[in-house]
Order: sequence, then C-alpha cells, then structure tokens
Amino acid sequence: MAEKPAKTNKNKEAAEKKPLPKRFEMTILPLHNTTLFPQTVVPLAVGRERSVKAVEHSLTSEEKTIGCLTVKTKDVKGSSASPGDMYEIGTVVNIKRMMRAEDVVQLVVQGIERFRVLKWTQEEPFLKAQIEILHELEEVNREEVEALKRAIKGLIQEALAMLPQVPPEVRMAVTSQDDPVQLSYFLGSVLDLGEENEQHMLESESIDELLTVAHAALAKEVEIMQLRTKIASDAQSEMDKAQRDYVLRQQLKAIQKELGEDESGEKAEAEQLRERLETADLPELVAKEAERELKRMEQLPQTAPDFHVIRTYLEYVLELPWKVSSEEKLDLKEARKILDEDHYGLEDVKERILEFLAVIKLRPDSKSPIMLLIGPPGVGKTSLGRSIARALGRKFERFSLGGMRDEAELRGHRRTYIGSMPGRIIQGLRRVGVNNPVMMLDEIDKLGNSYRGDPASALLEILDPQQNDTFRDHYLDLPFDLSKVFFIATANQLQPIPAPLRDRMEIISLAGYSDIEKLNIAKQYLVPRQIEENGLKEDQLTIRDDAINLITARYTREAGVRQLERTIGNIARKVALKVAQGDSDKVEVSEENVKGYLGGPKFYPESARDELPCGVSTGMAWTEMGGQILFIEAMLLPGSSGLTLTGQLGDVMKESAMAARSYLWAHAEALGVDPEAVKSNGVHLHVPAGAIPKDGPSAGVTMTSALASIFTGRRVRSDTAMTGEITLSGLVFPVGGIKEKVLAAHRAGIRRIILPKKNESAIEEIPEDVRKDLEFVLTERIQDVLEAALEEEQCSPAAKKYDIPDKAEDFGEKLVAQEN
Repeated sequence: MAEKPAKTNKNKEAAEKKPLPKRFEMTILPLHNTTLFPQTVVPLAVGRERSVKAVEHSLTSEEKTIGCLTVKTKDVKGSSASPGDMYEIGTVVNIKRMMRAEDVVQLVVQGIERFRVLKWTQEEPFLKAQIEILHELEEVNREEVEALKRAIKGLIQEALAMLPQVPPEVRMAVTSQDDPVQLSYFLGSVLDLGEENEQHMLESESIDELLTVAHAALAKEVEIMQLRTKIASDAQSEMDKAQRDYVLRQQLKAIQKELGEDESGEKAEAEQLRERLETADLPELVAKEAERELKRMEQLPQTAPDFHVIRTYLEYVLELPWKVSSEEKLDLKEARKILDEDHYGLEDVKERILEFLAVIKLRPDSKSPIMLLIGPPGVGKTSLGRSIARALGRKFERFSLGGMRDEAELRGHRRTYIGSMPGRIIQGLRRVGVNNPVMMLDEIDKLGNSYRGDPASALLEILDPQQNDTFRDHYLDLPFDLSKVFFIATANQLQPIPAPLRDRMEIISLAGYSDIEKLNIAKQYLVPRQIEENGLKEDQLTIRDDAINLITARYTREAGVRQLERTIGNIARKVALKVAQGDSDKVEVSEENVKGYLGGPKFYPESARDELPCGVSTGMAWTEMGGQILFIEAMLLPGSSGLTLTGQLGDVMKESAMAARSYLWAHAEALGVDPEAVKSNGVHLHVPAGAIPKDGPSAGVTMTSALASIFTGRRVRSDTAMTGEITLSGLVFPVGGIKEKVLAAHRAGIRRIILPKKNESAIEEIPEDVRKDLEFVLTERIQDVLEAALEEEQCSPAAKKYDIPDKAEDFGEKLVAQEN
C-alpha cells in the first residue's frame, strides 16, 4: 500500500480566510498522478516552465491561491497539457510555502474548496479559467453515512496494523477524526487509491456517494495489503526454516566431533567424491569436467536441488568404464568349441566370429564389428549373442529396442529435466563395468518414432565405427568411446530397417532349419534341457527320432525351434506328473504314442501331390516364419474375357500374373495354342490360403507354368516346385529367400527345384543333406521353365489347338524360333 507524504491541518479554523466569491477567474496548475482535496496539506514539486509561471503569478496576488486540476492522460507532458486533457472539477489551494531548488519549485499547499471550470480564458504563458465554487456536501441518508464511516474506520485499523512504519501523528489524526468528509479526503491524500477513484471522490455530490467510493477503494487496498503481508510471511518462514536447518546441522557436526564420530564415521559426500575422483583413471577432458562440477557441488548446501543432481552425475562419471576393458580369449580352437557346443549349424555366423578373433589376434587395436543377425523367430539369434560373448571372453549386455519411440532412451535426457538419466547404452556399460562388452540390440526392426524423436536416427551414430568413438550422451555431455563395443543387432525383417542404418551393419541371414537340423538340435539341446527344467532324470524320459520328426512336421509350423522346444516341454511336464504321482516306469515317446501326449496334429502343411491336374503348378514362398510351398491354380472361363485374380494377392503379384498372361498370349502359336482361343476365353487364377495376404514377384514363373498348362493341356510335373520373377521379354530374374523356400519344398516332399540361373550361388547355403535329395534346374528364360515344368502328355483339350508339338523340347524350339 503506497503512501503519499502529507500533513493534516489539525485545526482547519486556525487561520482566518476570506470567503471566495461564487464565480471568478483563476490561474490553473495542471497536476500529474495527483489529486488534491479540500482541507488537506500536501507538498508539491513544480518544474515545468508553464507551471512555474502560474505559481509565480499566483504568489503576486493577495490571496496566494491557485486552482489545481488533475490531468486525465498520463502520456501528456505537463508543459503541453491542454484544457481538454484535464478533469473539469479540481481544488482551489492556498500556497503556504515556496522554496526554489535549482529548476524545481517546492510548494506546500492547503486545499480550500472544490471548483468546476466554466470556461477557459487563457493558455499562454499559463492557464487561466473562469471557475465556479461548488457547494458543500450534504447527507442523504444519515444511517448509511454512519455505517460507512464505521466501516471505513475498521478498514483503517486493519491497514494501520499492517503498516508499522506510519508516523504516530498520522495514526492519531486518522483515529481521532469524526468528520466523514474530511476523513475521506484525508485518506485520498494519504493513500494511493488510484487516480480514477480519487477523482471520483472529489467529484462526489453527497457525503453518501463520497463515503461509498472511499470505502470501496480502501477495501480493495486493504485486500492487496493482506496478500502482500501473506507472501512476505511465507517467504520469511521459508528463510527461517533454512536458517534453523543450518544451525541444527552445525550443532550436529559439533556433537559428532565431541563424541569422536567424525573420524570413524562416513566423511562428507563431497570429500568422498573428491577422493574417488583423485584415484580414478579418467580421460583428461572427463576429469576436468568432473572437477568443475565437484567445485560447484561443494559450494551448494545439501538441501539445494542441484546438490543431488550433481552428486548423481558425478557418480555416473566415476562408475563408467572409461579405460576398463575385459581380457579377451584369442584361442581360436577354444572359441570354435564353445560356438559348436551352444549352437548346431550356423556355420556362416561361426566363421565370421572366428574371422573377427583372428583379426584381433593380428591387430589388437582394430575396431569391433557391428553385426546384424536377421532371420525368422526361434532360430537362435538372441542366444547366439551370449555364445559369442562366451567365445570372446567378454561380458554380455542385452536390451530390446522393440516398441522404443523416444530417442532419449538411447541418447539420455539432458540434466535440465527432473528425473533425467543416461540412455540405455551408457546404463548398460555402467552395469557391465567394461568398455568392450558384447552388446545385443534386440528387435531392431521394431523401432518406432514419435514427436519425441526417431531412435533409428540416434543409432546411426552409435552403430557407425567411424564416429562412435566420440559418442556423446545428452546426460553426460562427454565423449565416450563405443568403438570397442561389439554390437550385435537382431531382426526378423530387413525392410523396416532404414537404409542408412542397414548400411552401417554387416548383415548375416539365419534361415530356418531343415528337418534333420531340427532333429539334431532337439536331441542335443532341447530334450536334455526340458528334462532338467522339469525335474526329471535322463533315464526317465526318452523321445525317439521318429517322434521328434512327427512333432516337427505336424505339431509345429516354424522355421526355428522355439515351438518345438515348447512342445517337448509339454511332453516332459506330463511325464513329470506321472513321476510325481509315484509312477517310476521309464517313458519312451514314439511316433505311435505322440498323439496320447499332445492330442491330434495341429498342422497339415502343404505336401507334394502325386498328380497335378491341368492348370495347377507348385510354387515356393517366403514368410517371416520361414518358407512354404503353395499351389497356384488356373481355370479357363469360356465366353468371358480378362483375368480374374483371387487369393488376397498384392499389387506386385497381380502384375506378375498379368505379365504371364500377356507373354503366353503373345507367344500362343509357339505353344501350339490358337490365339483366338486365348482371346475368347477368360482366365481365373487363384492362390489357395485366401485368408493370408500374399505379395512379391517370385511367383511369376509359377503363374506362367499354371497358365501354360491350362492353355496347352499339359500337366505341370508334380515333383517340381519353382520360383523366379518374369518379364514380358521372357527373362527370368533372381529372387530372395532361396534357402528358406528350398527347405520348405524339401519338407513337403518336392525333389525337383526350378530356380533362376542367377540364384545358383544360393544353392551352396542349403544344407548338404538337403542338396543331395534334390535336383536343381537353373533357367534364364521362360521357355526354359516351361520345358522343365510341363509334361509331354496332354491331360485334356483345354483349348482349340493346332500343330501341337509332340515333345516339350519341340515347343521350346518353336518359342526360340518365334522370338528370333
């Protein structure tokens, strides 16, 4: 609550004054941010030239009076205030004292009467106006005036209680004043009630109106004072609590010192951190930053929030393995032995690990590789990481990236945030305690992104050997060398991984296992592990090879062995129940009694058919779960036209079907088919398992064979499966997933495979036991595929034909002749 320096005239009748005339001309003094009231004494400072001239002119008169008007607009300068900028009602004052101080005239004035400006008579060199003295205020409602006067006095008592610095004479003048009008005017001159409120008080026509305005303004001012007092009290109590805590803490230290606990007890946290910092082997830049933060911490009280933030930060810095590395095993034979013990097959991966060990042995300062293991679920990608760590003699750390959407989970949060912490990379290094662990980033193909950032973009630096030696976590904000970390990423699919990220990793594909590999894995790893985990002994349960083969074929449908192990565990639990009930007989599970343990078969996978009807061919497909075979069926629709496609095919697969039909139509004569028969007959092409979406170009040759079969009336060989992309010019392009597709075809009983010529190198990846059972036909053009796929005998006159070749070789020659 602001105060104005003011004095009250305790005896307003002390000096005799001549009564002012009702109307007369008077010099006017503009006032800024000040309203003068009758019967009040107020000091004024006058500095503007026009105002000084007005004062000097008034002092030459006998009455030494001047009219004071308040300027409405605060932006108007005093020297440029025009009559229209001022209120019409003001106060006539008597100049009691004047004193000059440089360019400013100091005045003490006393209010006499209120007046109203009738008209302005002069503006230069100072303002003059014809004024009218206003009548004294009268009461309208005596009871209301008395109530308002008492309410105002109560508010004044509250205000004085919150203002101990008010002079005693002011307190006495306020509390002893009984005249409501003079009390209100005095409050307006002493308190800063606001320009509009004060002017409203001066312009009031009755005592009731004056007191009403004064009470409202005073109540608002008291409310503001109460709020300020509460804020000051709260701040003081917080300060008192901090001072009290400090005194108690100092007393506690003194007591501990007297008891002798200061030497044997724990030292101050800052001292402990300094000792650890002096003994830690940190890089120069890191040590410098840690020292700077420790000095900041020593200057803060323990109650300060930043104290604990800095302490946590320094603990992270001191616990990170900046220069700590684990000793590696460089025995290649021992490493090979460990890898073979833990995993069956996977020769490509094992060979790559041994190559890396050899490089380290020849060049210890080489950077660790960054490997991406990609393959279907259950083939051992995650468990392979642990085996690699054991073979290298390194510590192993794994965390999953599946569903991660916040970049800060990898790079950390900045320390400005509450609850900030380092990213998963730095946290993992802190846990293992060495800077060269095997760190597995699981499910890298399932990363997400959101408004919090793109974690895949953060991995671009982490997984780049050329720049991850200065990786900066947002929390640490210090360079950490990640070049010694052996990163292994795993994924089920390659497509979701951004191309720049794929470019930074060495991609190793893990295809599904063959039946023989699954049998060996089950015998060597799965069955012994499930016997042990279910509390059995080796002599209590035996699962024969034919039972494992049946489980693999009819109870599991996967490229890996996860479901196979789960099914074997189901059998082991049923045997454990019998043993727990007292049945000690040895259990042997064979092909005949598998149904008694597992129920009926759950899957009926596609198998090679003994004989295919016209218009059906066997293709091979790749899915996330591995490979499988599929049958593509074609049927002529006499009297219609066009190509109908069903089976929930994708756009690429539909385009392959249209390309196959167009090629056959263009080369109908070479195939022995009347082009009019192709034109006048529509074709319906269907791929079974219609509930499953299918897409990709690899079914092109299969669709071509099915359409050629229905047009020529020749069956496709039932022992043959095929894959490859086709073009309108008759070329056969290579496709992916050869190993998975061939393994699926072999499981289905196929013994003859048609592949694109450019996929020949992929045959070497197929297990040798599977290769021995298969015949591979490599093709470069569509006529090669048709020669190898179609039988010589006709099954039905599917369309009107002429000059039908007797042998498949003959129509192959016709195709070549027509193209030439």
